[in-house]
Amino acid sequence: QVQLVESGGGLVQTGGSLSLSCTASKTIHTINSMAWYRQAPGKQRELVALITSGGRTTYADPVKGRFAISADNARNTVVLQMNNLKPEDTAVYYCNTNIRDVLGLNYDFWGQGTQVTISS
Repeated sequence: QVQLVESGGGLVQTGGSLSLSCTASKTIHTINSMAWYRQAPGKQRELVALITSGGRTTYADPVKGRFAISADNARNTVVLQMNNLKPEDTAVYYCNTNIRDVLGLNYDFWGQGTQVTISS
């Protein structure tokens, strides 16, 4: 079992910035990737940004050029820096980690979510 602790959500105006942080509890298993997803009211949860253990990043098209994901592998921490925020970025943001156990099976774990609200 892996626990994820998130921090950094809040309310900002359009054009502002926020930084989200997520730390995974220590685990004997291998962390394949860490990511941020978001879910707006009435919409499905969607991938925002992902970083693999090797440092490869993936971004959703709506956030490219505005958001940046980074990781501190030694501390099992991932940070999402969000700049030039727009009202459509308003959502609950969830931290995710995908791990591989000693049997080679992959699992996903989720944080509790943090609210990000952008006022126009």
